Amino acid sequence: MVQGSSGQESGAKVPRRRRRSSEEVADRILEAAAEEFEQSGYTGATTAAIARRAEVTEAQIFRFHASKQDLFRAAIFTPLNRHFADFQARSVADLGSGRESKELAREYIRELQDFMARHSRMFMSLIVATAYSPDATGAISELDGLQAYFEKGKALMSARVGAEAPVSPELMVRVSFAAVLANLMFRDWLFPPGLASDEEIRDAIATFVIEGIEANGPVGEGRG
Repeated sequence: MVQGSSGQESGAKVPRRRRRSSEEVADRILEAAAEEFEQSGYTGATTAAIARRAEVTEAQIFRFHASKQDLFRAAIFTPLNRHFADFQARSVADLGSGRESKELAREYIRELQDFMARHSRMFMSLIVATAYSPDATGAISELDGLQAYFEKGKALMSARVGAEAPVSPELMVRVSFAAVLANLMFRDWLFPPGLASDEEIRDAIATFVIEGIEANGPVGEGRG
């Protein structure tokens, strides 16, 4: 039997890698793009690096996405919007269930903290891209899930405090959201090791937000 220089029989067949479907290629590109954007940010990520990570060519990327900006929106912006819509539909609805109380508000804030923690790298990618490459994200107002969250929170707070609230309900719900997000995004800066446990930090953030909201009246006490 004739053998090649590698010692293998010349007639041996090299296993062929299974050809991926268009759907599999598209999914892998989005997964690789999300990983690269989360790791390198919008500016640092390149389509060449994404192609290597996805094991495709750049030409294949541009077959599915017209530009790097389009790819960012598909990989980060769109999924984050979907996560927000799911979260607000599932969680915020509970606040209108007749069970509103300080403990329910605390539970909701903790769920918001968990949600942000699960998607923290997406949030950071979006924040950095918005700051340094605003064309990549367009207006944040396009995050329909986030806007629905704000509108629901505004409606619930307005129903509780009435029309003469010291602080605008619309402003209050956004400031409360910003407080939770900022404490998560800058956690390493704000809370050095040994300062407090994770649970103590989470509880302190919830307490801070609730006490801020109570500037418009005690949580759980509606106005007749």
